[in-house]
Amino acid sequence: MRTDRRQFLLGSTALAASVLGPTRAFAQSGDSHAAVLLDRIAETYLADYPESATALGIDKDQRAPLKHRLKDATPAGQAKIAAHLRQALADVAKLDLNALSPVMRTNVEVVQASYGNALQGFAFPYGDVATGNWRNSPYVVVQNVGAFLDVPRMLDTDHQVKTQDDAEAYLDRLESYAEALDGETERLKIAAGQGVIAPDFLLDKALKQIRLARSGNTAGWGLVTSLANRTAGMDGDYGERAWLLANDKIAPALDRQIAELERHRARATSDAGVWKFRDGDAYYAWALSAGTTTRMTPDEVHKMGLDQLAAIQAEMDSILKKEGYSQGSVGARMAALAKDPRFAFAEGDPGRAEILKFLNERITDIRNRMPQAFHTLVKGNVEVRRLPPEEEPGAPGAYGGAGSIDGTIPGKFWINLRTTELHTRFSLPDLAYHEAIPGHVWQGEYANKLPLIRSVLSFNAYSEGWALYAEQLADELGVYADNPAEKLGYLQSLGFRACRLVVDTGLHAKRWTRQQAIDWFVNANGSSVEEVSGEVDRYCSWPGQACGYKVGHSEINRLRDRARAALGPRYDFRAFNDAVVLGGNVPMTVLGSVIDRHIAERKG
Repeated sequence: MRTDRRQFLLGSTALAASVLGPTRAFAQSGDSHAAVLLDRIAETYLADYPESATALGIDKDQRAPLKHRLKDATPAGQAKIAAHLRQALADVAKLDLNALSPVMRTNVEVVQASYGNALQGFAFPYGDVATGNWRNSPYVVVQNVGAFLDVPRMLDTDHQVKTQDDAEAYLDRLESYAEALDGETERLKIAAGQGVIAPDFLLDKALKQIRLARSGNTAGWGLVTSLANRTAGMDGDYGERAWLLANDKIAPALDRQIAELERHRARATSDAGVWKFRDGDAYYAWALSAGTTTRMTPDEVHKMGLDQLAAIQAEMDSILKKEGYSQGSVGARMAALAKDPRFAFAEGDPGRAEILKFLNERITDIRNRMPQAFHTLVKGNVEVRRLPPEEEPGAPGAYGGAGSIDGTIPGKFWINLRTTELHTRFSLPDLAYHEAIPGHVWQGEYANKLPLIRSVLSFNAYSEGWALYAEQLADELGVYADNPAEKLGYLQSLGFRACRLVVDTGLHAKRWTRQQAIDWFVNANGSSVEEVSGEVDRYCSWPGQACGYKVGHSEINRLRDRARAALGPRYDFRAFNDAVVLGGNVPMTVLGSVIDRHIAERKG
């Protein structure tokens, strides 16, 4: 009965898309025609990625059927997404770009870049391709990739349950979750047949996490209790029905995925990089291009990291000497600073509570400084949350993003608190500026005001380059004026991202081992082995992604220098920042055009 209703809802989604985006050609102006086409492309995207509609808070009214569905993770579902991308590009190619306004042309170029990049990824017969997003991976399921991580978190934090239909939608998604797991398991089998198997150390983490997700009485799973608690007093026995789905469908699907991952583990090696694949060099070239939106080679990226690290550490050396740390390398001195009990948080839950309080205080302070950096302001609606414990072993130290378009779902700053030793008092402020304000959450709120297609598509180099630029803005607004240790934390963060350029290319192009990468990183930047180990594992599963940060940051600063030189006395710090963030999330090549328009407008 439920499956029949879900088929009806799936058909309703297609109908809604056709209503919202008619396919016939209109005799309209260039921009109007392009806008109709881009709206239709956006609706198709949301039909392929229903979770995006939920995250944006637009899974209602004509899009309500989307709330009942998840992305189709089967091989056939992935092929269907790729076909939609090809059709969208073919439709966009028929537009006369010269007939479009500069803003509309940017919108079109964003679609062309995003979809073209994703199609290149889909050409590889394995892995997980992030259309309009940043998480490309050669592995369908690993320690930081897979439905077993994504779906429970999305259902608990993004899927709103206010009505019985919301609760029914949740149940439909539980059924889809089991199907997603099986779809991924099928793709894992295909990948294994091609010799694409994650390194043993990543599979060990993934198996530990997925077994944790599978463990315990299904009645006590967060998937079940989240719905039960939110439907208390509502007719429908939703907690009981969620438990039945968890017990009868999800648990067996998790068991099948665990069994397949165990078969992968039996064949796995410790080789860390994608160079080990038959087409590994080609895959990394694509992943690096996707992560940076440039054509930089691995050697160029590697050298850029070494050069920038040297420049950053020269500045750190001066501050460290003033603080009484004069002996040894910058990395060694930062490691010593991290062991200073003045900068440590308590262990266990008391320390976790301290960290959450500390972050909220810093976010409040920086929010009050935003009028100094922008003419155009957004709210900065953000919530600091601990990552789910089952996700923490394979996750980075933190990540964040904006909430729903209507503001009902706040942006999230997810902090990894598997141990309080991951964080110090001198490093956490910078992390808040990166993930929350004026970083990911802040920038995402501007993106939510753009046309729908621009709200759902993003580019890693812009997103992460902006977040590093946000760290720089905090420094320029004086947050470290009275605290040189925190300034060191900020500079170490920049050095950390420079190290990523070296390590990512080292692993995937220069055949570094995992241990070689960890040792180099610890010695170069003074970061802890605990933090760096998780970071290196992330680079192994998300090739190229870590390179977007410093490449994007460097390009934003290069464009700022260009604007300042071109405008002279007409240069306005706040106006430049507005131009970058209001122009939206774009490839680095398109960002140059955005700033060219800004310069021309300021010149009058």
